[in-house]
Amino acid sequence: MEERREVSYRVLLQGGQGEYVEKKSRFIATLRSCRTEGEAAAFVEEMKKKYWDARHNCHAFIIGAKGELTRCSDDGEPSGTAGRPMLEVLSGAGLRNAAVVVTRYFGGVLLGTGGLVRAYTQAVKEGLENCRIGTMCYGYEMGITTDYLWIGKVLYLLGNLKLTPVSTDYGERIQLKLEVPAGKADALERELAEATNGQAGLERGQPIYFVDKEDVQG
Repeated sequence: MEERREVSYRVLLQGGQGEYVEKKSRFIATLRSCRTEGEAAAFVEEMKKKYWDARHNCHAFIIGAKGELTRCSDDGEPSGTAGRPMLEVLSGAGLRNAAVVVTRYFGGVLLGTGGLVRAYTQAVKEGLENCRIGTMCYGYEMGITTDYLWIGKVLYLLGNLKLTPVSTDYGERIQLKLEVPAGKADALERELAEATNGQAGLERGQPIYFVDKEDVQG
């Protein structure tokens, strides 16, 4: 069975904050995972209330597995010097369902358009350094049912495929639940049947996205 190819994307498993200072102006970047436009809008308002005394609270967010929805705001900075560069950092990092607010406390020195772009860009990068980021992988929930006689071979096979059970139930028969990348699903079906002479059962569930535990940063 040939699998349709779905895009993988990166998400914030844990948000974070970073700060960049340029000519006495402070740029504080706060990042958070947001799955909907409503969540992102609420996050922006939360940051505006928290940093009510700041000169600017610029924001950007990108929503959807394929980045279907993007929004950004310069919040009074010269057009194109804040929100768009911030959005480009999120997009360039492959992030989805992520929002960032960069708060600026003006230091009394004008930075110019180029300086502003660099400052807002760098602030978001500083914030990302303090986030925990993972890759969402497209695949399937799959279940293996096996007798105790075959569990050694089953676990050996899973090790070779770099698959770790999400849960294991040792009852009358052993039941293992897995999250399997689409590219490995057919191989698991084929090799499991060969390794156990067809004695182990395998059930493929609905397509899902799940965190690739081998690709987590931070």
